[in-house]
Amino acid sequence: MAGAIAVAGSGTSVRRIAVIGGGPGGLYAASLLKRLDPSREITVFERNAPDDTFGFGVVLSDETLGGIEHADPEVYRALGREFVRWDTIDIAHRGRTHTSGGHGFAALGRRRLLEILHERCAGLGVDLRFRAPAPPAAELAAHHDLVIAADGVHSATRAAHADAFGPSVTEHRNRYIWLAADFALDAFRFEIAETPYGVMQLHGYPYAPDASTVIVEMREEVWRAAGLDTCDPAESTTRCAKFFTEALDGRPLRGNRSSWLAFRTVTNSRWSHGNTVLIGDAAHTAHFSIGSGTKLAVEDALALAACIEEQPDLPSALTAYEAERRPVVASTQRAAAASLRWFEELAHYVDQPPRRFAFNLLTRSRRVTHDNLRLRDASFTAAVEEEFGCPPGTPPMFTPYRLRGLELRNRVVVSPMDIYSATDGLPGDFHLVHLGARALGGAGLTMTEMVCVSPEGRITPGCTGLWNDEQALAWRRITDFVHTSAPGAAIGVQLGHSGRKGSTKLMWEGIDQPLDSGNWPLTAASPLPYAPGVSQVPAELDRAGLDVVREQFVTAARRAASSDFDLLELHCAHGYLLSGFLSPLTNHRTDAYGGSLAGRLRFPLEVFDAVREVWPGERPMTVRISATDWAEGGTDAEDAVTIARAFAEHGADAIDVSTGQVVPEERPEFGRSYQTPYADRIRNTVDVPVIAVGAISSWDDVNSLLLAGRADLCALARPHLYDPHWTLHAAAEQGYTGPGAPWPLPYGAGSRTPPTGRTDGPKPRLTLG
Repeated sequence: MAGAIAVAGSGTSVRRIAVIGGGPGGLYAASLLKRLDPSREITVFERNAPDDTFGFGVVLSDETLGGIEHADPEVYRALGREFVRWDTIDIAHRGRTHTSGGHGFAALGRRRLLEILHERCAGLGVDLRFRAPAPPAAELAAHHDLVIAADGVHSATRAAHADAFGPSVTEHRNRYIWLAADFALDAFRFEIAETPYGVMQLHGYPYAPDASTVIVEMREEVWRAAGLDTCDPAESTTRCAKFFTEALDGRPLRGNRSSWLAFRTVTNSRWSHGNTVLIGDAAHTAHFSIGSGTKLAVEDALALAACIEEQPDLPSALTAYEAERRPVVASTQRAAAASLRWFEELAHYVDQPPRRFAFNLLTRSRRVTHDNLRLRDASFTAAVEEEFGCPPGTPPMFTPYRLRGLELRNRVVVSPMDIYSATDGLPGDFHLVHLGARALGGAGLTMTEMVCVSPEGRITPGCTGLWNDEQALAWRRITDFVHTSAPGAAIGVQLGHSGRKGSTKLMWEGIDQPLDSGNWPLTAASPLPYAPGVSQVPAELDRAGLDVVREQFVTAARRAASSDFDLLELHCAHGYLLSGFLSPLTNHRTDAYGGSLAGRLRFPLEVFDAVREVWPGERPMTVRISATDWAEGGTDAEDAVTIARAFAEHGADAIDVSTGQVVPEERPEFGRSYQTPYADRIRNTVDVPVIAVGAISSWDDVNSLLLAGRADLCALARPHLYDPHWTLHAAAEQGYTGPGAPWPLPYGAGSRTPPTGRTDGPKPRLTLG
């Protein structure tokens, strides 16, 4: 975010500026640009009257206020005189209220915020035109050097130039309404109401000594079942007050042109077009549950004004503005999307233990985590840890976990990672060192790469296998090392068949690209190439072929047992053979193994049952699935729940929840912990443990996911490539030395962070100059 706005650049030659929209973002941009150069002619067009405003209170963060303080101390002082401040969050659910402190909020009335900005603009000489709809942006652009489109979520400017801005507007499935109460809540309050119609939630916070904002939200089907879709605004307001009598202490709510809305997430591929630029909700929106709408608009205004002052011309300024703001906005939108989804799925969490539910709510966006919540409110976090079952002084990730007869010493899993370093399927020294190092590094469970059940089931010539006894003996060498040299560590094998994604080059030679020579024939659920025109067309497995493949899995499982693996995972993800049966995008069969999801599940379940029958009963068996194909018409989150439930009913001890890699046209929503919501949903819908994967990169993420009840185990890949001793280092960084992360005896001297060069030498007694 742009900080102090008195920058050294000479500024652009932007003299005449039109601002479309008189909300906080547009007004603040106008005041900053006028303050930087009083000779500028700046006009703000606002279709409403000065005292018209929607909503009630506005929450601003310390970061945003810091930027305002540096850029315009006068506005900062005026805001400071109005703020209501508090630092606690109350979560009320099933007759109990849990309070977490140390959060820090500042709020004021939206109307008062606008008044302060009106006064500032008028004092600087900005031309404020109320009850004046703006001319079209194209018309303004012809007569102004810069047009700032701050015209909100329903931006006419964005719509008129959609071909240039490339907007995407996604409407979500919850309904909500902005209301107010004529008293001040003493905390940011979340209250859950379990009604005959379904689960409803209240978000409330004070914004004045005698007033609070109250947002009531629920799934659309709950809204309709309650009859709120047919209520007028007054009746909706009355009924909402009755749903939340505890939070309101029986007092009424009031509206302000309030109506039921469905939140819209707005993104744009570009934020500027010629000399027109989008800011605030016109450019992007973030769900109200993380309170970022006004914050983002104000920060946009700060950055835009700074870039105009710093850069030599307007095109450079607009490019710099977007480059500065887009990563910040994208991060906020990811957090907001996580929060939005959490509230959409609220009904899945209401049966959690009370403190876990509260912790889950507080950490829903992943911006508040276990570690910083412990700093904010140590007593609350300690109570959550105790309820979870953490022994004293033990972080959640170092609590043991049992799957059948296997007790894992901690919750960290080294995720399967294809190494592509085998010869004829035989694991060698590289595999011994790779897997052995990570087992020595402290993880509770270390997984092999996908071990192929047949030569033709390999992905590449470098894949390992378990189709002969020589390979089984080579694997036994590795499991013996883990069990002997890393006592208490477990090692698991992932069995799979490449299906239509086989006979390709090593990853670093060309991922998913066919071999130049020496290709082997492929089989799959349907004769569909992975990459049309590039990949080999696989043969559709007939009845005899299905039987052969099933028996290959069974034989490999027997060898895995003799190799002394502690756990077996069946690979039904990432577009490989069994995954190819599950996805409607890759299974076009018309027999009993295609069609409905029940049909598509049939063969993977047959393989699971056959493997489970020969896998030792005391050893656990897990299944990895792709919970979404990230592609239209493919497997989605609802299907994933059904798939997970089916495997659980057949005896799976845990579901390893990954996503994607099924079709090349996928469009993943990458980001921190981006796959964990799918594990979360399965865990809190189906009675089965889950392993969460997907860009989990810190021990704080692991602790947060476990403590919130979103996962039972966390699997990490890239962090373990970067640092084979990731788990032991995570223990050292948290000051943990217990049984969940024992250092190998030869490594004991390395259990403390090595000292570094001194940087705290004596300061000079005198400074002369």
